[in-house]
Amino acid sequence: MKIIPVILSGGVGSRLWPLSREHFPKQCLPLTDAQYSLLQQTANRTKALDVSAPIVVCNEDHRFLIAQQLQEIGVTGASIVLEPKGRNTAPAIALAVLEAEHKNLENALLLVLPADHVIRDVTAFEKAIQQAAELAELDALVTFGVQPTRPETGYGYIRAGDDFAVAEFVEKPNLETAQSYLDSGNYLWNSGMFLFKAKAYLSELACHRADISEAVTLAYQARNEDMDFVRIDPEAFAACPEDSIDYAVMEPTKNAKVVPYAGDWSDIGAWDALYDYAEKDAEQNVLLGDVMAESSNNCLVRSESRLVAAVGVNNLVIVETADAVLVMDKNNAQDVKKIVKRLKTEEREEHMFHTTVHRPWGSYQTVDLGERHQVKRIMVKPGEKLSVQMHHHRAEHWVVVSGTAKVQNGDEEILLTENESTYIPVGVVHALENPGKIPLELVEVQSGSYLGEDDIVRFSDRYGRSK
Repeated sequence: MKIIPVILSGGVGSRLWPLSREHFPKQCLPLTDAQYSLLQQTANRTKALDVSAPIVVCNEDHRFLIAQQLQEIGVTGASIVLEPKGRNTAPAIALAVLEAEHKNLENALLLVLPADHVIRDVTAFEKAIQQAAELAELDALVTFGVQPTRPETGYGYIRAGDDFAVAEFVEKPNLETAQSYLDSGNYLWNSGMFLFKAKAYLSELACHRADISEAVTLAYQARNEDMDFVRIDPEAFAACPEDSIDYAVMEPTKNAKVVPYAGDWSDIGAWDALYDYAEKDAEQNVLLGDVMAESSNNCLVRSESRLVAAVGVNNLVIVETADAVLVMDKNNAQDVKKIVKRLKTEEREEHMFHTTVHRPWGSYQTVDLGERHQVKRIMVKPGEKLSVQMHHHRAEHWVVVSGTAKVQNGDEEILLTENESTYIPVGVVHALENPGKIPLELVEVQSGSYLGEDDIVRFSDRYGRSK
């Protein structure tokens, strides 16, 4: 039986702010591995299985980032389905199922994996999948229950019955109840991972939530395919109700089964979870980056851009980025989202972007920003090109630091190399391209009355962007 990994990558991970941002979410960050992001670890985990190319469901704003990270680890042929708006897991999985049906794979088994999980015991993971596949081939909808190792209050639980039956789904408990679940030996953590036939899921969704099934089907039927992406119709999808697979399908169905998984697992939902999962020093500290700690215990300290020193503190999380610093008691890890909510309310941008912003052609970093000027460091990957564009309110001065720049400046086309520059006045149509074999690095100085990223009029763009 063919298995298709379905990777759900629609989340933002606001509880891992300031590292996780709306335009660079936690699943795209190397949080537990120096080389691979959580998304890449998830995709790599499926390579040892006899599986087809994955179906990835993600936010439209992350499409190029997801495609690039899959390309970096050699994953080809993936279908990247773009959700116009988050509608929780039941509709997201339905989109993946419809994509599988479109590829004539309705009898395949879909292995649904959140993109932000960490699983190191691949052998135990593969064993659980093999068990689940036997049940799924008989039209069961199988979920994976993680054997609990502590009285965890941050996870939902599944009470397991005989013959892999699901006796009960239960909500996140208090500490006393969680301890009783652990002591009984009958409860598993609800992992959010599933295995089932494509047609079995659609059948159960139509039976129990026909409104979701109909709305998702209409939205998928009106899709457009663009490059590597499957664009879902935004108006039709906006009409889809929001619900999780647990509430919409797994709880009401009579075909639910649960397979236990006894290996290590974490969903890295917040900073305390990352602390629990990481290796610690003799003082039970997790120190990442350029960090010094003295007389400090039980802390997670992470530095991204400068030295961070901690003296005489206990049970803290300290996370430094170029534009924000988080300091909190580890016991309040769930409350980081309150700060993110305030940033949104006050219309600040620290919840959306890092100072380094990734684009399909490369990246840029803001190094100085004033009332009428902005300085950026720009990197353009070999062979890539920015859109042909113009600005109503700002002029730009480009200075090449390394590499070669092919520049359209009005009617003129020029090549610039190291230490050469050009000036682009307000209102002049221009474009920037790297024709070389190494990254192009340049400094851009903007000046004008308005410097926002929305002051871009695009005339053409090889990546299909309109904004």
